[in-house]
Amino acid sequence: MKSTKLMNQNIQQVFDEHIGVAQQTQVLLSGKINEVCQAILDCLANGNKVLLFGNGGSAADAQHIAAEFTGRFVKNRRSYPAIALTTDTSALTAIGNDYGFDRIFERQVEGLAVTGDILIGISTSGNSANVIKALERGNNMGCITIGFSGNDGGQMNECCTINLVIPSTVTARIQEMHITIGHIICEGIDLVC
Repeated sequence: MKSTKLMNQNIQQVFDEHIGVAQQTQVLLSGKINEVCQAILDCLANGNKVLLFGNGGSAADAQHIAAEFTGRFVKNRRSYPAIALTTDTSALTAIGNDYGFDRIFERQVEGLAVTGDILIGISTSGNSANVIKALERGNNMGCITIGFSGNDGGQMNECCTINLVIPSTVTARIQEMHITIGHIICEGIDLVC
């Protein structure tokens, strides 16, 4: 019975943390999220695409958001060009083997991105070396670079056009806000287009 009580306390604590971080994120980042939506709308209107990347859970978020763009989110509409750079195992393993893990996204950006594309780099710490290198490459190519980060924003503060820094140090809470923001962006774009 003691374990049931502890589990119930933990459940309430997680929900309370989630709600608190969500409220802080809403207050701090709503304006920046709107800027990101507008940048993506402009990108798509100009015939450009969105490239997304991250590691682990952030890789899953990149794939999830890309699928919402190419499939559908709220309504039936044309497919929007979005690619998760985390899905091509041949590219990831070849680049990782030949150039090192730190360059797995940078090389793909170099080969796939063009001026005016949007790059969305996702890193809960804001310091993932392979995400940073890809964002820096994108900046040099004239891409618009968007960060989904947490903690204090890390190195992504220096290399993103807009860095959405989740006000938390807890990885799970940061990831929860990243996918929520991804959904907000997808819904916003669906409503306008």
